Formats: sequence, structure tokens, C-alpha cells
Amino acid sequence: MHITFHGAARNVTGSKHIVQLNDGTTLLLDCGMFQGLGEKTENMNEHFGFNPAKVDYMILSHAHIDHCGLIPKLVTEGFDGQIFCTAPTMELARILMMDSARIQQQDADYVNRHHKNDNEKSSSTLYTEEQAIDALRLFKIVDYNEDYEITPRIKFCFTDAGHMIGSAAVHLSLLEEGKYTHLTFSGDVGQYSDLLLRSPQKFPQSDYIILESTYGDSLHTEVDPIEDTLREIIEQTCLRNNGKVIIPAFSVGRTQELLYALNALELKGVLPDVPYYVDSPLSEKATQVIKDHPEVYNDQVNEVLKVDHDPFAFKGLQFIQSTEESIALNSDPRPCVIISSSGMAEAGRVRHHIKNNIGNEKNAIMIVGYCEPNSLGGHLSRGDKQVYIFGDPYEVHAQVHVVQSMSAHGDYEDLLKFLSCQNPAEVKKVFLVHGEYEVQQKFAKRVQDAGFAHVEIPYQHQKVELVDETLEANKED
Repeated sequence: MHITFHGAARNVTGSKHIVQLNDGTTLLLDCGMFQGLGEKTENMNEHFGFNPAKVDYMILSHAHIDHCGLIPKLVTEGFDGQIFCTAPTMELARILMMDSARIQQQDADYVNRHHKNDNEKSSSTLYTEEQAIDALRLFKIVDYNEDYEITPRIKFCFTDAGHMIGSAAVHLSLLEEGKYTHLTFSGDVGQYSDLLLRSPQKFPQSDYIILESTYGDSLHTEVDPIEDTLREIIEQTCLRNNGKVIIPAFSVGRTQELLYALNALELKGVLPDVPYYVDSPLSEKATQVIKDHPEVYNDQVNEVLKVDHDPFAFKGLQFIQSTEESIALNSDPRPCVIISSSGMAEAGRVRHHIKNNIGNEKNAIMIVGYCEPNSLGGHLSRGDKQVYIFGDPYEVHAQVHVVQSMSAHGDYEDLLKFLSCQNPAEVKKVFLVHGEYEVQQKFAKRVQDAGFAHVEIPYQHQKVELVDETLEANKED
């Protein structure tokens, strides 16, 4: 049996891991799109590093694009097996993949229109909306904590990972040589103090663990609640400076947390009186999916529901649908707050809003989650004074605020707490994925200090054999 790491290997995007049994049965964990890796991104998304037609089954941990975004391409290139996920993940993957196809087409059209006289290669898409829809026929829903048998030799169950609605850690039981090997894939692990969701669940003892490590050297230590930070930035930018606040935010998870925090300000009677726009056609659909699954809420949200039937709505909120409405926001000089996808500012309408507002010191850009260093959001987060948008340079005069505490990823304390249900002596190896290499090296030491002796940081396309030490010892005898 072996694992090959085809994504999120020493970077934080493009999650793809293949588990292959000795009889050749091949299982793919996630099929995410690479984002924000600069010039390398397009080539990495074009080439999987494996033959999709040779993959038998797929398990999807959750619906973020860096975990599900290449499923339509996988299907068009020959994969025809089942894709297992939770019910909310299937609902969100449907709208996210279709939205991704639309954004790809819009961005390709924009680049080709504005650079039609350049000698550069024209921009194209990875898949179409029709191909995204076709991929949905392969999805199969599996509930949390249900023991599911894919084949007599492959069983798994999901536990809640607390990262976003429907997110799951995957726990595989793989039978070979008359013995089960237990492999856990964490997916993405949420915070134990998440604004909306329940905490990650404990999980059965594993032999091997594939663990995300995005914030492996960070603690989310902001003292002020997010609603206080939002209020301060909005009052300063919109009411005092007469400017706009632009917030890049993932349509699923981050946008709903922002709406929940703004609604909390209204419940306290201190919400600044300005227009609030959510400029992402996907966000309204995603918000409705979350409303349809109240079972994922934590106790705090359930308390709010006792006094407010809709914790994601408040005075002044408007969801923008059409492209024309979105464009109109950029020509409207009035102060406002615009929440728009994507979260790393790498695609979608938010890039246009940043492009049109970045040069004015009255405005503010608020980064509210992790951004890959080479993404537009990453450049803004580290204070670059000039950034490139659609290939053109722009001077950064707008105020840039970075708020890491809203990340849906747990920090190193959360990640270690996630592992704390395990007996380290029984874990043969922990593989760290979904993190920057320097961060992973520091986190590996923390994991070792917690008693997990063997920690490995795989590189892109690395193949690792999972050797049964007992069988190997018997062979030597």
C-alpha cells in the first residue's frame, strides 16, 4: 500500500492525495484546484500527475475550491467512480464548481479582451458549467459517523472537522494481508472556538494521519472580537474618511461569519449606517444552504436564534447578482462595505473592486483569512506597495487591514488538540500537508514534542510506501 501526494504538498492549495492498495485499487482523497501560486498555477492545474481514468473511488473532505475545484476536470479526463461526501458538501460543491466555471470564463474573457493585441497566449478555462453539472452524477452522500463500506477491503467514516459546513475528517480502514490499516485524512481542521460551527470531533485510533498544517506556527490571539474590529474599520473608513471597505471573502464560511458578526452589531444597536453589499452570486446560495443545516451551529448561534430568526441578515444588506450591478458599485462614490469573493482575491469580482479602489487612501481593504503568499491577497497582506491585477501594476494607497482570527483553519493549538484523542505510540507516521514548508517544519517539531515520533513533510508527487513492520519482520525471520 502506498500514498502519493499530488497537491497541498509543501503549499496550501490543490489538495489531492492518492491511496493505492497492493491489488491496484486506487482511492483519491480530494481533488482541489491550485490557487495563488503565480505563474506555476495554470500548469499545475492542467496536469494532475496521475491518470484520472485509473482512479477507482474518490472521497471529498469538504467543498472549498482548493479541495473540490478540479473534480469536473477529473471526470472529463476519464474518472467514472463514485465520489463520497456529506450532504452539505455535495450541495455546496455543486454551486461552487459551477461558480468556478463561470468565474474562469469571465476572467478568461476579460484577459483576452484587454490583451488581445499582446503576443501572450490567450487565456482559457479548465472546464465548463456543463462539465461541472455532469460531475455531480457521481456524488454519493454519506452521513457523519456512519461506517460505510466501499468494498470489502475499503471502509471509512466521516467525523465533523469543524472547518466549514459539511467539512469532514476521513477515517479509512484498509484490509490487506488479513490486517486492517487505519488511515486518517484530516481535511481542513477548524477552530475549537469557531464563530458559527461545532468543534472538531474526536476520532478513532489511527496508524497513519495526513494532517493539514496551514497555521502550524500561529496562534489566533487577537484580543478584540471580530465585530469590534469590523465596527472600528467601517466607522473610520466609511463615516470619517467617506471611503469604501473592500473585503475579499470566500463565499462559503467566511462571508457567513462576516454577516453574523455584522448582525451582532445590529443586535447591539451599534452597526454603522452604511450600505452593505455581498457581491457574489454564489454567496446568497451558500448562505441559504447554511440556513438549511442548523444542526451544524454551535451553542452560541443557537442562543442568538432564540431572539433573531435570521442571524445572517440586517439593515442595509443587499446581495448583488448581475454583472451590471457589480460594475455600478465601482462607479458609485458613496461610502459602503463590499464583501466579495474570492478570499485570496485571486479571481472573481473582488479583483475588480480592489482594482478600482486600491489607489485611494480613503478606502480600506480588509483581509480576513489565509492568503497564499503569491496571491493578490498575499501581496496585500505583507504590505507590498505595488501589486499586479489582471497583469497591470497598481500602487497601493488604500489602507490594508489583516485579521487572522477569522480563519476557518485552526492554529497550532487547535491542530494539537485535534490530535490529542490519539495514542501517539500507536501512530506510525504523521504526514503534514496543506501548509507552507517553513511553517510545516516548525509545526513538525511541535507534533514530535507531543509524542508523535515520526513526522514527514511530503513534497509534490512524492510516493510513500506504508510498510507493515510486523510483516517485514516476519519476512526477515
